[in-house]
This record gives sequence, structure tokens and C-alpha cells, in this order.
Amino acid sequence: MSDGQSMGYNEVTAELSLRRRQLDAVRTITAAVYSTTDLQELIRECLDGCLEVVGCEAGSVILHDEETGQLVFQHVVGPKSAELVGMRMDADQGIAGRVFRTGQYEVSDDVQSDPEHYRAVGEKIDLVTRTMVTVPLKNADNETIGVMQVLNRRGGPFGDQDMDVLLIVANQAAMAIDHARLHQEARLAQVVKLIGDIAHDVKNFMTPVTSGVKTLQMIFDQTMMAVPGAVESSSPECRKRILEVLKPLQEFFPEAVTMVMDGADQVTGRAREIADCIKGQVSEPHFEQASVDDIIRSVAKVLRIVADRADITLDLSGLGDPPPLMVDRKLIHSAVYNLVNNAIPETPRGGRISVSTSCQPEGEFPEGGYVQIVVSDTGKGIPEHVRSKLFTSQAVSTKPGGTGLGTRIVRNAVDAHGGIVTVDSEEGEGSRFELRVPF
Repeated sequence: MSDGQSMGYNEVTAELSLRRRQLDAVRTITAAVYSTTDLQELIRECLDGCLEVVGCEAGSVILHDEETGQLVFQHVVGPKSAELVGMRMDADQGIAGRVFRTGQYEVSDDVQSDPEHYRAVGEKIDLVTRTMVTVPLKNADNETIGVMQVLNRRGGPFGDQDMDVLLIVANQAAMAIDHARLHQEARLAQVVKLIGDIAHDVKNFMTPVTSGVKTLQMIFDQTMMAVPGAVESSSPECRKRILEVLKPLQEFFPEAVTMVMDGADQVTGRAREIADCIKGQVSEPHFEQASVDDIIRSVAKVLRIVADRADITLDLSGLGDPPPLMVDRKLIHSAVYNLVNNAIPETPRGGRISVSTSCQPEGEFPEGGYVQIVVSDTGKGIPEHVRSKLFTSQAVSTKPGGTGLGTRIVRNAVDAHGGIVTVDSEEGEGSRFELRVPF
């Protein structure tokens, strides 16, 4: 075989090898579309396959968050990728924002020379971007839902063949993401109906409980009124003994009735609240002047037994007795309840969950003019990819079978009061949630 023939043979072989890798990538991604509806798994499959076939150092899938209007890094491959997951940028920032707005892919052979290049991303992970392709991700309605970026091709500039496979993969990735979202919406619709049915059932189940307790209260009152007459003919010693035996019952029974009735109301209200939260609805708040510390103590009264059973100290020594303010008692109760209840299983035995309050009367909100509630724990901490989505519609849970619903309930409660909630957490170092409720 001559040198020319050998060169031609090698070129054809290389071309066939490249096409085979491209087809393998497309086949892998296509299979993922129909094999899983887990959004994060789909994104990972798409990006990993794309980087392998094109031969790039790093890449990311950035999706549009309709709730905030921002672009969010959903999956990142490359150095220090964990630091970028969850990072947000405005939809008009950087090359990613430009491609998202125009819906047209861009090839950047010299990224650093582009004045719109968003350098904060590379600076965060100490990565210099040299070459980059940014491809829009469009759903079946041709709406851009995000972008995919691949960086620093190892074999030099991006060629036409690279663009062919990137566009195919981007189309498959968008289909996969849209498919997963539709599945999640369908599943949510089923959950909403189920929770609605459960909430209705809970109300029906609690009706005989409350009716029975009210009847018992009536019988008890009548019995206590009849006791003096019934023992009147007894000897003084016998009468005294009977009254002494009944005294503990007389003292505890009203408290027991109150506990059962309050618990029944909370169960019914809780079921309704969960159903509303899943549907994205928030009932009209009922504001009244109340002590935040008293609300927190009522939460602790319910959860202290759970904490004690887990060998965890529930510490309220930090309650600062801030002045009463206009709040919805049930919403504040639910917010604190969820934060404490979520912290219990995440805190090792022997750990501590602390709830404290303080007041900053001076200044304008959010720097001043608020009552602050802080729930902190000595638990495992929250991974960055989970922490970045807390208090959003994409909230996820670290607990098996968790839904992230508790944090959405917290967010709803804070929003109803015009307040803010922040979280500071580091894996292995515990978490600190801060709620600020304006006067």
C-alpha cells in the first residue's frame, strides 16, 4: 500500500472511529431518555456522553429557573465541579445568558476575548476557559429551557463534526429533561390528589375523636357536680377519702381535654396545610399579636419527646423574649416545627438542637425592624447541591423518600410575613437556619 493510500486509509479509519463514538453517545443518551425519569441522572448521562465524544476537559448543563428567572448550574463536570453545582447567574449574564436569550448556538475559539464572558464562574474554581461551545436546550415547543456548555477541547479548536454531535446531543438532552419534567408534573398531580383525599380522610377520622372528647367532658362535668350529693350521706372520713381520690382527675382532666382538642386541630390543619403546599397554594394568613417565644415553646412541647427518644437535647435557653408582634400563629408554628423536626434525624445521638430568638428594633428591614428566630443543630450539615435548592420549588431531601416539602412550608410561612430565611451549613459541622420576621 502506497503512502497516499495508507494516509487515506488512516483518515477513513479515524473518521469511522469518530462516527462510532458519536453514535454510541447518542445511543446512550437516547436509552437514558426511556430508562429513567430522574432529572439529575438524565443530565449527568447527557453531559458525560457529550464530553467523552467531543474530548473536552469540562462542561455544564445550565437550566432556567422559571421561579427566579435565573440560570442555575444543574450538573458540572470538571475540576471543583461540586463548588459550581447550584450556582446562579442572571439570564442576561455571560455567553450562556446570550445563547439562552437568542436560542442560537455559539462557538468561542477565544473565550477570554469576549467582553460578555462571565469570568466569575472560572474564578470560583480557578479554571481558565480557552475554547467553548454553548448550545441551547429546547423543548418540544421550541422553547429554550437552558444551555449546555463544553470547554477546552483537548484536540484543538472545535470542528464541524464536533458541532454535529453537540447539536444532536443537545436535542436529545432537552428531550430527556422535558420528558423528566413532564413525568414529575404527572406524578405531582397524582400526589396532589392523594394528599387531598388523605386530608379529607383525616378530617373525617378526627371528627369522632373531638366529638367523643366533648361528650366525655360533658359526662365528667356532670359527674363532678353529682359527687358532693352522692357522698353526702357517707362518713366524713369516707367523703374526704373519695374527694382526695378524685382530686388528681379533676386537676388533670381539663388539661388532657385541651391537649387532645389542640392536637386534633393541629392534625387537621397540618393535613390541609400539606395539601395546599403541594398544590402551591397558601391560605390567607390570620395575623394577631403573639409572642414568638410562646409559639416556640408550644413546638418544643410536642417535639421534646421525639428529641429525648433520639438522645438529642432540645435547647431553648437562647429564647430572648422579644416583644409580641403581628404574626399568623399557625404559620410560625409550622415553620419552626419543620426546622426542628427535620433536624432531629440529621443530628447524631448526644447532639443538640438550639432555638433562639432576638430582636433588632432599630433600622429598616431586613437590616433592622425585625424579630429573629434561629434554629441550629450539631448535625451532619447539608450538601451544597441540596442547600442551594432549599426554599425553592426544586427543594430536595437528603432523607430516603423525602420530598423537600418541609422547607417549602417554611418558605411559605416566611413569605406570608414578608420576611426572609437564610441557611448556613457545612457538611459535618451542622446547620443554622435564620428567620427574620419584620414588625
